[in-house]
Amino acid sequence: MQGRTVWQQGSSDPTMADTFATLSQWWASLNGKEITWQQRILPETGTAADLNWEPQRFDETFSIGSPEVRGITLYWRKPDSPDERSITVYKLELDPFQQHLYVYPQSQRNVVIRVGLPQVVYQQVKLTDPQFVLTETGGQSMLTIRDEKQRLELQISLSPETLGQLRQQLGK
Repeated sequence: MQGRTVWQQGSSDPTMADTFATLSQWWASLNGKEITWQQRILPETGTAADLNWEPQRFDETFSIGSPEVRGITLYWRKPDSPDERSITVYKLELDPFQQHLYVYPQSQRNVVIRVGLPQVVYQQVKLTDPQFVLTETGGQSMLTIRDEKQRLELQISLSPETLGQLRQQLGK
C-alpha cells in the first residue's frame, strides 16, 4: 500500500516540486467527476485523520469542473455556476488509497478540507500472458505473478483458506 503524499509550503525537501506536480495532476484528474467536499476544524493536537469524517450537514457532493492549479492556488467550478472558485494552500496531503486530498487553506490555518471521490477507486493493472509461480513453505504460500513486458512483479501472500479458494476458482 502506498503511503500519503504530502506537500508543504516552505519545505526544504528537494522533492517538493515533484510532489506538488503529482498533487496538481491528481487535482486536475477530478474534472467532471462527482466529489465530496468536507470541511472540518483542526484540533489543537492531532491530525486530519483523527477527525470525524462521517457525513455532516454542510458537507457537499457535486461534479467538479475545471480543476486546475496555478501557483499554490487550487481553482475549480461548481455545476451551474459561472464563478471560478479558489483556495490558496499552505499544505496538501493525498491519501492515494482512499482517494482523498486534504487541503489546508492559507487563510484559515485551523481548517482542513477533505476532497475525495465518493467511492474508493482501485488502481487497475492489466497483465497480458503473465508468468505464475506458487511457493509453499511451512503452511505459508506465496503467489508471484510476473509480466516481463511491463517489468512488473506482484507477490501475494496467501493464507491456507485463500489458497483453497483460489484453487477452487481455478478448477472451474
